[in-house]
Amino acid sequence: MSSSLDPNDFTPSHILIQLSDTHIVREGELLHGRVDSHAGLRTALEQIEASTLKVGALLLTGDLADSGDLVAYQRLRDLVEPVAERLGAPVLYAVGNHDARGPFRAGLLGAEPTEEAYDYVHWVDDLRIIVLDTTEPGEHGGFLGTAQLRWLADELATPAPGGTVLALHHPPVPSPIAMVNKYLLAEPANLADVLAGTDVRIVLTGHAHHSSAGVIGGVPVWVAGATAYSARTLGPADRLTGMVGGEYTRVDVYPDSAVATAIPLTPTEVIYDVTLDEIAQLSAAH
Repeated sequence: MSSSLDPNDFTPSHILIQLSDTHIVREGELLHGRVDSHAGLRTALEQIEASTLKVGALLLTGDLADSGDLVAYQRLRDLVEPVAERLGAPVLYAVGNHDARGPFRAGLLGAEPTEEAYDYVHWVDDLRIIVLDTTEPGEHGGFLGTAQLRWLADELATPAPGGTVLALHHPPVPSPIAMVNKYLLAEPANLADVLAGTDVRIVLTGHAHHSSAGVIGGVPVWVAGATAYSARTLGPADRLTGMVGGEYTRVDVYPDSAVATAIPLTPTEVIYDVTLDEIAQLSAAH
């Protein structure tokens, strides 16, 4: 007995691109003395633009400037915004623990450099994207206050026609790296209580510099790898090791679900390149 799948059944309603932990520095500087984080982000953007995908939004989930520097934010904006304009997609910025809210607002948003949390809602057609600021100035770990959780619950009380994507910097799920677990989102059960039974399709986070997946409140969680560099996930428990090489994420949103896919920045050699019809012909021949 054989069956065929209609590819139209798997067409996403929206495609988002998540770029996390870009750690941009000033021109002429190298991150940790050896990483050109600007070049890594540029490579990701070039790949995205060359893909010809219809991208609904570029979502940058925190640690955007390595030291919260105004000039670094302006440099990032000058790189990202022209690509987004050509794609016809908005750029949605989230705050990470390396960021500074004042320079972040001034450099990326062209807004007054105020210090309050940057929480907001953006609609892409019928898809609701909620961005939460989980940072605490001076701390590497994350936290959501009572007022933020109440605001989130009030927003989610009304379902969105195309569902909701929630974005924040600090993961609410454990990392395989023991040292990272000291700096996750504090009190994740509070967020789980708010998310349970809502229309949130996926929670998108960053911070850990490695890609992984989990669940909170019955909602999938995606921890995105960084465009700047990667963290080694197989190694001694008492070590935190940064590795050359980065990645970003494609997020496909469907009526009742979402799928996140890690995309490496490193060029790879093509093994095969076939159409759906050619695959069918090969299958029939075997």
